[in-house]
Amino acid sequence: MTHHCPSCGQPSEETDGFCETCGTPVASVRDHVELDVGLAAGVTDRGLRHSRNEDAMALAATLGPAGPVAVAVVCDGVSSAPRADEASLAAVRAAVRALLDAVRAGEDPAAASAAAARAGGTSLTALAGPAGAPAATYASAVVASDAVTVCWLGDSRVYWLAADGPDSRCLTKDDSLAEEIVEAGLATVEEAMASPQAHVITRWLGADLPEPQPHVARFEPAGPGVVLACSDGLWNYRPEPAELAAMALPVALTDPGAAAAALVKFAVDAGGADNITAVLVPFPPEWSESESSSAPSGPAPAESLYRPSREGRAANSPDAAAISFPSWCPERRFRMTGAQVREGGEACPACTDPGIDPTGPPADLGVSWLQAPPDPRSQLLCVV
Repeated sequence: MTHHCPSCGQPSEETDGFCETCGTPVASVRDHVELDVGLAAGVTDRGLRHSRNEDAMALAATLGPAGPVAVAVVCDGVSSAPRADEASLAAVRAAVRALLDAVRAGEDPAAASAAAARAGGTSLTALAGPAGAPAATYASAVVASDAVTVCWLGDSRVYWLAADGPDSRCLTKDDSLAEEIVEAGLATVEEAMASPQAHVITRWLGADLPEPQPHVARFEPAGPGVVLACSDGLWNYRPEPAELAAMALPVALTDPGAAAAALVKFAVDAGGADNITAVLVPFPPEWSESESSSAPSGPAPAESLYRPSREGRAANSPDAAAISFPSWCPERRFRMTGAQVREGGEACPACTDPGIDPTGPPADLGVSWLQAPPDPRSQLLCVV
């Protein structure tokens, strides 16, 4: 994957950790990243034993026909397949864009979730080569005010963590040999998970699978709580929903970013044997009072979210101290954190001319971008 050296600004492949032009050490922007889109927040980390982070996550916050909606996608690249890190990133990018478009259009979340998973799978086709077909697990959650729609393939999971009572549960069911062994009555969960084949998955997104068959489920929470989407790097150490709820709550209800960081730190401290990703979405999704009070009652004006300043920079460019959205936009106070500092094909630390095209993704894969669709109230999209 190509990024830009923070010292000389030249393109630098993530190979041995050094810039090929000037020799400066270049840390991967994906080793540890924290994203926050207001309605959802997530953290992904390389862990302690892998040389790179092959997990990827994508978050989006938008206004659907019935109110705020949060979208989260988590993929875990299959390490035994080539280009696992690129596969997970390509899949979450394609899927979250499809979900965001569908939510804004008022489409059925179940059908949209399945279509988004297939879009993620299709995105891997271009990565296939003589070395083989890249692959990744997949888990997504569309969190609206009335229900949570989940979709998955493989062993990345989505949990419901109830704020009150014993109702926390796993909303997905692993596509894995371990799950099949337990279902067949051949072993207990503990015995199956101790097997060397425990994490052999039976469904996935892959360049060799043109028509993936994702699972889709709808869950209607009885009260407040938090949706957790995560890779197996987290749940390996704490698979039980009630225990995850005890760790994440009540902090996750008001500060999902801090709670996600705590979950990832727990997994790293427990051994960090795999890449770790945790995304938390409080339910029901709500703008803060100050933000929702300024939301427009009618159609939003056709105004670009990127407004050039007198210095020739974009007002919301990567080096901006804070994002300054128009006053009518409820997302105006969303923060971009962690490694979310690479936007636009030519973004660099100086950022004198980021070359941002607000109508689509940056030319460089980068880490995140802001999107300005026809309705600028539905614009925030972060990917890593």
